Amino acid sequence: MEQIRVMVVEDDRDWRKGLVDYVDKEADLTVVAAAETKEEAIRLFQQHDIDVVLLDINLTENNLDGIEIALELSERKEDCAIIMLTSLTAQEVIIDSFSAGAVNYLNKQHFQEIPDAIRAAYRRQSAIHPSAAAVLRQELQRLKQEEDKKLLSPAEKEILQLIHEGHTQSQIEKVLHITHRTIKNHINRILKKMGAKSSKEAAAKAKQKRLF
Repeated sequence: MEQIRVMVVEDDRDWRKGLVDYVDKEADLTVVAAAETKEEAIRLFQQHDIDVVLLDINLTENNLDGIEIALELSERKEDCAIIMLTSLTAQEVIIDSFSAGAVNYLNKQHFQEIPDAIRAAYRRQSAIHPSAAAVLRQELQRLKQEEDKKLLSPAEKEILQLIHEGHTQSQIEKVLHITHRTIKNHINRILKKMGAKSSKEAAAKAKQKRLF
């Protein structure tokens, strides 16, 4: 049976022992190292061939030094899978953990899911815990919305809003005090940016994306 080599990094002695014992009960999982501090974690990581790291996010009070360790371990071995273990649910902390190279983020209250999470991480399967996945989806949606908002200029948004409200080009000329040629140039640029075939379609897309 193929053995998945695991390192546990946890400053709480009882939690560390409990994690080691819990993981070692699995026939295909073996804890080859257990560390208490950042320095010990890096030293043991260099000494052992490790597949998956279970990493506590706070090793020194509330300094989030687990994120620093994740960054360093990811640089030393790109294919090492890091699972963050924590009781923190702050969106920023979750996002920073994945940015540092973590492949999963588990709340300690879901410890019973750890063995399967280790296997999934080792096999490079997409198995992010639902609570963390929800945060990532929200962040991706926010980034997409920010990107969309920068897509059009203020003048282009204003024209699209008027088109959406049912104004004709002649009416838009009067409302915005610009020439027909200027409006036509704006609309041509809008169609290219929005990937639309008509100004009405572009206006509908812009409204859907909440650009105005």
